[in-house]
Amino acid sequence: MKHFTLMLAGLLLAFSAPASAQVAPEVKQAEAYLNGLKTLQAEFIQTSSLGARLSGTFYLNRPGKLRFDYNEVEDFIVADGVFVYFYDSQIGSQTNAPIGQTLADFLLRKNLSLTGDLKVVKSFTKDGYAYITVVQSDNPAAGQVELEFSQVPYELKRWRITDAQGQITEVTLKNIRTGVTFKDPNLFGYHDPKGRKRVND
Repeated sequence: MKHFTLMLAGLLLAFSAPASAQVAPEVKQAEAYLNGLKTLQAEFIQTSSLGARLSGTFYLNRPGKLRFDYNEVEDFIVADGVFVYFYDSQIGSQTNAPIGQTLADFLLRKNLSLTGDLKVVKSFTKDGYAYITVVQSDNPAAGQVELEFSQVPYELKRWRITDAQGQITEVTLKNIRTGVTFKDPNLFGYHDPKGRKRVND
C-alpha cells in the first residue's frame, strides 16, 4: 500500500510535458471546462493495476493549488501554488518539486491547454463520456495520462496514469462539488504533521 501512494506521488513529481497538435472538438470542450473550473471538492478512489485501493478527499483551487488526503494512511499530496509536496507518513518526511516540473502543472496553470504543452494522442466520445489521452511529445514512452469526462453534466470523472513499465494508477472522482469556498487557510499549505512547520516560510 505504501508503494501505491508513492507511485502516484512519483508520477505527479516526475511527469513533465511538451508540445502538440490538432484540436478535436472533445479536446476544446475539455479545455473550456477545465479553464472555467476554479474550485472543486470530491471524494476519490485510487486503484492500481496491482490491485491496491485507497480512498480519500480531493481538493482543487485553480490556479496553483490542490490536495489529496487519504483515509487509510496519513500520507497526503499538496500543491501550494509554487511546489507540490508528498508527505510519506511511514518515514515521516516529504518530497517536493516545483509545480512547473510536474504533471500537476497542466491542471493547475492559469491558462490551461491540453495541446500547448501536451501531445494528444487519442480523443473520442463513447456512451456519454469523452476520453482524452496525452503523452510527452518528446518522450511518449515515459507514460501517458487518460482523462475521462461525463458529458451530462460535463465533469471530470476519472484520470488514468500509465507509467513506462505499464503499471496503471487510476483516480475516480465521486460526489463532486464545484464553486466551493475553502475556509481552512492551511488547506493548501505544506505543514509538517509532527511540528506544523510550514516549508518555504
